[in-house]
Amino acid sequence: MTITPTTSRLSRRHFAGLGAAGTAALLAACGRSEEDKSGSSAAAEPVAEGPATGSLTVWAMGAEGEALPELLKGFEEENPDVSIKVTPIPWDSAHDKFTSAIAAGTAPDVAQVGSTWMAEFVGLNALEPTPDLLETDDYFPGALDSVTVDDVVYGVPWYVETRLVFYRKDIAEQVGVTEPPTDWEGLFEMARALQGGPDGTWGIALQPGGDGSWQTVLPLCWSNGGDVVSEDGGEFTFETSQNEEALAYYQSYFTEGISDPSPAEGTTEQDFVSGAVPMFISGPWMMAAVEDLGGEGFADKYGVFVMPEKESSASFLGGANIGVFQGTKNRDGAWKLVEYLSRPEVQVEWFTQVTDLPALQSAWEDEAVSANEKFEAFRTQLQSAFAPPTIATWEQVAARFDAQIEQVCKQDLAPKDALATTQSEAQGIGTGG
Repeated sequence: MTITPTTSRLSRRHFAGLGAAGTAALLAACGRSEEDKSGSSAAAEPVAEGPATGSLTVWAMGAEGEALPELLKGFEEENPDVSIKVTPIPWDSAHDKFTSAIAAGTAPDVAQVGSTWMAEFVGLNALEPTPDLLETDDYFPGALDSVTVDDVVYGVPWYVETRLVFYRKDIAEQVGVTEPPTDWEGLFEMARALQGGPDGTWGIALQPGGDGSWQTVLPLCWSNGGDVVSEDGGEFTFETSQNEEALAYYQSYFTEGISDPSPAEGTTEQDFVSGAVPMFISGPWMMAAVEDLGGEGFADKYGVFVMPEKESSASFLGGANIGVFQGTKNRDGAWKLVEYLSRPEVQVEWFTQVTDLPALQSAWEDEAVSANEKFEAFRTQLQSAFAPPTIATWEQVAARFDAQIEQVCKQDLAPKDALATTQSEAQGIGTGG
């Protein structure tokens, strides 16, 4: 088997989808109308037994695309008659490359798929339903939700990430905080206390709106019993008292001077290590970032804890999925590759290579993952971490929400008014269903 990677720049970021007009145009290019976009049939064809053969094309993004050929050496040993071409794609151009390929009928056999793209791609009839070859019972619930559209599973979760509160334990002890808080009020008071530490400038780094700020605000809505889409995915529900209270709580960090409304870009790690901003909310990749910058022994100076509760603890669930595209000429081989990547031992190996957290809960029993107590905190949070709504237009709606969050944090816009505007704009965009 020959695995041929191409080169790309590495990037982690969020970006907008096509927009309503673009989606309609793409559906037309695929020979489908707005009224006929229900996705693939729920009945998945079985996969033939025996080793995989033939050729496969695989697309993966960023660091995963660069590292994947090494991981696939095990698949090569099991399936010597397969030839795989891995193409790494930069995150910032991936969405457009996928939608263009779908329209042209040139999509890869297997690909990493951003979790917020699933419903859109299913609506374009681009992804195959998951066959019985793959069991789904062992995935974190929120991760499985991210590949489920209209009660049908498409592909599988590949790796997961969620967000915790990072804090300087040494500074917390200096100001008399000995235990992490468990509720909203406790987090606010801890941030205020740490701001008064020896080097404190701000208490906690929070994003004052802009691209991706919804990823912190939406979990607060969930924590307070709110949501932004109805349970059946057919209506938007931004305008609720629960969401208003959550957004007002977020705003209070800025109105009370605890968070910087105009933070410099790319300084979170530096400010955390210096103590200028001794708290922030982020994902597991920040562990290596702050430890590398802080140097030897810094790992002992900070801790992480799960998101504080209002009614419950809730966090954003990100990561990526992996799926098989409709029209593949090697369907059996494609699904056998997905099955290989879905084995617990392979997910542990992937974790040791790129530190992507396993989507399978059983993989966390391996000492390579469980030995670090910080990863155990992520494991706890993953039990109550949720993916964004699986609607085709979520990227566009989220961008409008981000813009209103920015007005709330920087211009003191009333949360009620921000949610009303978001609701109106979201209704204008529609759910894509």
